[in-house]
Parts: sequence; structure tokens; C-alpha cells
Amino acid sequence: MITFEEIGLSPEILKAVAELGFVNPTPIQEKTIPGLRDTNQDLVALAQTGTGKTAAFGLPIIEKLEVSNNSVQALVLCPTRELALQITKDIKAFGKYVKGLQVTAVYGGADISKQIKDLKRGTHIVVGTPGRVNDLTRRGLLKMDKLQWLVLDEADEMLNMGFKEELDAIIETTPDNRQSLLFSATMPREIESMAKRYLTDPMQIKIGKQNAGATTVEHIYYMVHARDRYLALKRIADINPDIYCIVFCRTRQETKEVAEKLMTDGYNADALHGDLSQAQRDQVMHRFRGRNLQILVATDVAARGIDVNDLTHVINYNLPDDIEAYTHRSGRTGRAGKTGISIAIIHTKESGRVKMIERNSGIKFERKMIPTGNEICGKQLLHLTERLENVEVNHSEIEEFLPQIIEKFEALDKEELIKRFVSAEFNRFLAYYQDAKDLNVYKKDVERGSRVSGGRRGNDNYARVYLNIGKAHEMTPQRLMGLVNESTNGMKVGFGKIEVLRNFSFFEVEEGTQTDVINSVIGKDFEGEKLHAEIASPRPSDNTGRRRREGAYSKKGGRGQGGYASGRSTGGYNKKGGRADDAYRSKGGGTYSGGKRRR
Repeated sequence: MITFEEIGLSPEILKAVAELGFVNPTPIQEKTIPGLRDTNQDLVALAQTGTGKTAAFGLPIIEKLEVSNNSVQALVLCPTRELALQITKDIKAFGKYVKGLQVTAVYGGADISKQIKDLKRGTHIVVGTPGRVNDLTRRGLLKMDKLQWLVLDEADEMLNMGFKEELDAIIETTPDNRQSLLFSATMPREIESMAKRYLTDPMQIKIGKQNAGATTVEHIYYMVHARDRYLALKRIADINPDIYCIVFCRTRQETKEVAEKLMTDGYNADALHGDLSQAQRDQVMHRFRGRNLQILVATDVAARGIDVNDLTHVINYNLPDDIEAYTHRSGRTGRAGKTGISIAIIHTKESGRVKMIERNSGIKFERKMIPTGNEICGKQLLHLTERLENVEVNHSEIEEFLPQIIEKFEALDKEELIKRFVSAEFNRFLAYYQDAKDLNVYKKDVERGSRVSGGRRGNDNYARVYLNIGKAHEMTPQRLMGLVNESTNGMKVGFGKIEVLRNFSFFEVEEGTQTDVINSVIGKDFEGEKLHAEIASPRPSDNTGRRRREGAYSKKGGRGQGGYASGRSTGGYNKKGGRADDAYRSKGGGTYSGGKRRR
């Protein structure tokens, strides 16, 4: 294993690196730094978060730039404010002993006047988010004519967040002879296309397999009924007293609800979601980074750019829709040479998604059992005794009170005193977990449930939504999914059963997302019709809906021909001959299950 000294960095940089405690470069640093230092060739690097990418591009850039020239020589683009601030902090630390080095962060949600002032003063490296950088560039305040290095950090995340137009506009203003460095955790087609368009004959570096999870992360899943998901989350937190984690939820509404429940139940938790102002977001992140919060509940979008190295766990309250999102989530733990645990709480219908992640990423999950009340109480008790054993006693402060305390307890022997003291701290857990039920779902339960339902996928994990548009308005299952996805502004909606009838439609979305979906769709225009959506009654379990056809939905007081009257109709439509998952079979022969079309 080589050292930073053997790579051949300048004494000023080596001194700063040594102070930071770095001795040996990470694999991405070992492969990247010599090439960037010795050549001007473009670079595409595929590496997970937490692998040391900032030093990989930051150290050689600091080494090569001209401090005597106050023009912007390097631009680092990244997806979020938090990541921009972290990269800026790291680059300043690396260049601590490079006299005169100036690094400026520019990002939205902050006073632009100070950022403009810093740019006018002169700076060598600008680190920023695409929106703010594009704004400053268009105003002529951020000049790119002397730019030598363009770094696209977490390029896949920037595209996922919808920054393609801003990236294109920014890159068009940069000199053709720049050196471009593209770093990405995953390599979807859009990133490959960007690399071909803006990079010239790049050297390519891969650390680990594409879409693969970090080897320092252990992957676990627990299987429970959907209704027990929150109880399972609490037990996971209780069995890990020193937990420091991010809990990922699918929607901002679910994020709020889970965080509020945790806080009400006495957990040191808070939420991070899109409804927070920048000041509120900064306050939450300040508390989380300072470990004044143990549990941060967040959506994928809100958590982008969070850079915390010491997370013990990542918990998937809901599995994400795609493998890349899971890889990004799990990569937030097990960083900087440490190990971590990524947990998925799944319900009985999601084992297939676990297998899909395993198959496509090389990740191997281990199924574990949700701990029992007795196991949790035992773990908490041992944790309490360890805290007592290691507590620092302030002799000077308590000395004067000791005689009174000893007098109070002189009738108790040592064992009784210990029992009382521990009980005072521990009775809450004992009371809560007394006769606690087993939350685990076992294989025999899944099989029995499948036989009882005749192989039909149940509705217990989905909410059913009514939409006032049907086949008469040229609605199809594909168009319905596209309409909902577009209306929800990029929220990944998990679809279940889709039924498009003549004058209206029903579709299922994962429980917890229905409010966001309905609010997003209402009032939108489709083929000249204003959309209306509302919660519909669950599908019936029998086959009577098959005989009714669409006319069964026409009730007195409904909305027009075949109209659906909320709360009045049985709301059931069961197509005979459906597959085991009771999928919707369209005229084209496609099958809809979970929002995906199979042929």
C-alpha cells in the first residue's frame, strides 16, 4: 500500500494531508491523483460516495493551479448546497498551507450578494450547485474564460434532480481546452451520453462494480406486515441504543408522520423534507451533524448531498423503486473506512424487490428476525450498566450531598439498591415491551395468505384512487402512469392495480402516498378535461364486480354516466382470468403489475 508521499505531492499539501490524519490514499485517490497531476486528459470515474473523491480531484487541482492568477481556474459542480459546502471545506483544508489560495462556494437559498462579492474579490476554485452557477454565469458575474478544470461531482444525482439544462448551459460557456472530470456513483445512459458529448477521449476508472454497494456495508432485511412497519422501526432503534442513522421514506407526508411519531414516542429524531425552508433545513442538519439528533427521517430528494461519515445505519422504511437509489442510500453508511448496516423493512409482497436488488447489484441481503421485547430489554439493560460503569464522577460537586444520600439508602443492601436504580431508568422499556407481540412474518404465513387469497395480490399495502377520466377520454394505463408521475413532480410513485373503464378509472398507489398523489393530480388538464381524484373504496374480494361491468358504478347522485359516487358504490371490478397477481390485462396484451408493463 503506497503513501501520499510516494504519490509525489508538494510539501505544503503533504503537511495538510498529514494533519488531517491521512497516510494512505484510497483506491480512487491512488488511481486518479497521478493521472490528473501528470496529464491533461479528461476523466470518467465510477465510484460510490464516501470513497474519497474530493481529495482525488482536489489535491491535483490545488497542486497545479496558479495562485498568482486570481481568475476562476476550477469549477466543481455538485447537486446540493450541503455537498457544495462540504467540498469547499475539504478543499480549504487540503490547501491550508498553500499561501493565497481562495475557494468560494455558491449555491441557492443563501444571500447572493456575499457570493458575488467573493467572486469580484477574486477566487481560484468555485464550488457550486448548477442553478446558482448558471445564474451567476448568465449575469456575467462568474467568468469562465480562464477555466482549466471542470469537475462534475455526483453527476448522476445532478441529472436525477433535473439539472440537465443548467449543466448544458454552464458547460457551453467553458473553454474547449479545459480538463473535464466526471465522477458518478452509477453510470446510466444519460451520464454516458454526457461523457461522450463533453469529454474528449477520457481515461476511465472504476472502483467496484457498477451499481454495486460498498463492501463495508452489511445488508439486512426484516419482513413484517405493512401495518407493523412503524413498530418494527421502533424495535430496530431500541435494539441499537447508540444508533445514528437516516431513515428513508417515500414521500414528504410519510416523512413528517414517521418523524412526528418518533418524537412523540420519546426518540431523538427530526424530519428533513421539501416543505422545510432553507433556515429550517440548516438547523436540522446542524443538530444532526452535531449528533444532537440520533435519527433523521428523510426523503431521497431532501437527503441528497448529506455528507456524514459516522452513520451506523441506513434504514429503508420503504424500499426505493430502483436499484441505483438503494445503492445511494446504503452508501451513506460504511464510509471513510468504517463499517455500517443498511436495513430494509419490507412487507410480504416485497421479497421480489430484494431479490432484484441482489441480482442486479451483487449485494447479498441477510434476513433477520425483528427482536422480541425480552431481547430489547436485555440489550437496553446492558447498555445502561455500561453507561453507569463508564460515567465520569464529579467528586467535588456531589461530595457535600453524599451524607444525606447515604442516609437515605443505608437500609438497602447493594443488590436492592442496584435493582431500584436500574428500575428507575428502565421501567419504561419493561412496561412497553411486556407481552409484546411477535412482529415477524414467517414463510408459512406468507404461503397460507397466498392460498386463502387464491394467489391474488391483496390491497392491504395499497390505497385505491378514483380518477374522473377513462377510455372515452383516450386514457390508457400507460398514460395514467405518465400523468401521475408528471403531476407529482418526480416523486417515485409505486403503482398497483390499474383499471381504466369507459368514463373513469381506478388505480392503486402504495399506502402513504395517496394524499400527495391526489393533491398533485386535482385540477390538472387532460384532453380538455379538468381532473378530479379522490380516495376510492377498496376492491371487493369476490367476483361480483365482474358481472356488474361499468354500469355497477352508476349510482344515484354520482358524477354523470357511470359516475362514481364516493362511499356509495361497492367500487369493485374483478376481471376474470387474471394472473396470480390479479394484474390488469390491456387490449395490447400487456400486463400491469406494480406499475410496470410486461410482455
